[in-house]
Amino acid sequence: MANFDQELDASGLNCPLPILRAKKTLTGMGAGQVLRIIATDPGSVKDFEAFAKQTGNELLSSGEEGGKFVFLIKKA
Repeated sequence: MANFDQELDASGLNCPLPILRAKKTLTGMGAGQVLRIIATDPGSVKDFEAFAKQTGNELLSSGEEGGKFVFLIKKA
């Protein structure tokens, strides 16, 4: 299990809410800290890839756990 500093549960939220919540949460975090995001929207897989590219934050991992999508993003 990867280490993370904060967790955001965006289950049940549809695009673009998981991204907006993640953006807001990352704003309050320090550089190098890791945010774990849980989402149920299948579109969030592509969304978080694009989000990482656009913002310069690093998408450490993207996967599925128990029918939910789990992402680890490291703040730039």
